[in-house]
Amino acid sequence: MTETIEALYDGEVFRPTQQIALAPNTRVRVIIENLPPAERTDPSFLHTARAIELEAPSDWSENVDVYLYGGERPHVD
Repeated sequence: MTETIEALYDGEVFRPTQQIALAPNTRVRVIIENLPPAERTDPSFLHTARAIELEAPSDWSENVDVYLYGGERPHVD
């Protein structure tokens, strides 16, 4: 299978800019082709959370203040 992807090099590793359908530890051959710089956009929190596979409680979005600042979650019937 041959697939062309884009990746960013952070000085240590190449990080793909999109999902790749490969199992962990799959051997691949990498051919380097420099691309022109992309327009810089700061990643959103959601993009960053997905990229680092952030895990959080299922009610995080509803009770973000409780998780950030403490207190009790509202009781729901």
